[in-house]
Amino acid sequence: MNPFLVNAPLIPSYGGSSVSQPPPYYGSGVTGAAASAFKPYVDPTAYEDPNQALVEFTFDIDPAAVFITEVIGGGEFGDVCKGGLKRNMIGGGIANSIFDNEIDIVAIKTLKPGSSAKAKADFLLEASIMGQFAHPNVIRLIGVVTRSEPVMIVTEFMANGSLDHFLRGKDARGEDLGWPRIVDMLRGIAAGMKYLTDKGYVHRDLAARNVLVDAELNCKIADFGLSRGVDDSAEQEYTTNGGKVG
Repeated sequence: MNPFLVNAPLIPSYGGSSVSQPPPYYGSGVTGAAASAFKPYVDPTAYEDPNQALVEFTFDIDPAAVFITEVIGGGEFGDVCKGGLKRNMIGGGIANSIFDNEIDIVAIKTLKPGSSAKAKADFLLEASIMGQFAHPNVIRLIGVVTRSEPVMIVTEFMANGSLDHFLRGKDARGEDLGWPRIVDMLRGIAAGMKYLTDKGYVHRDLAARNVLVDAELNCKIADFGLSRGVDDSAEQEYTTNGGKVG
């Protein structure tokens, strides 16, 4: 039995939890000097105008700089895709560069064309949350596309997909990760969760399906549709991409 699928305890935080510097075209909330300063999480729903949070914490990408190569999944609002980002139209770059080093592989969440204004706001709420985080074990936001349809959230691409599918695939093929690798992956998850907690953010839905695995088997926390501040009272409603949950 795969040890990830039983009640294995998370490993406490470890020394490799320093914040990594994001690429230069990340949102204004996590670039340059701001990325090195530890800022507490701000609930985007606290803004009277949701667009203000979007401007503050995300980067608006030129629609011409992004293209979709394949659909790899689906969600409540639209498709989850693999695609490319034309680096020469953005400036800088991220890992996973391909071809002539001018295109980066990215993951793209799309909003169904014709969606309501509320659906668009709920969809982009996740980007306003993600744009506040910069840690090697938390999925990194690259930016959003809002000037054309479909509206998109663009993040780094995780080659091995979700942790649950990755582990089940290993089991089906009879492959053994080995305990050193398993412990290292658990440490990464624990480090990411500690970072979020220190920021004042409660994920509320940590599960293998919401942890993504990159090509080097690093684990990163993802799916920030359900948000809550650490200091929020139990009586408050919690904002999700689908609306309010009491």
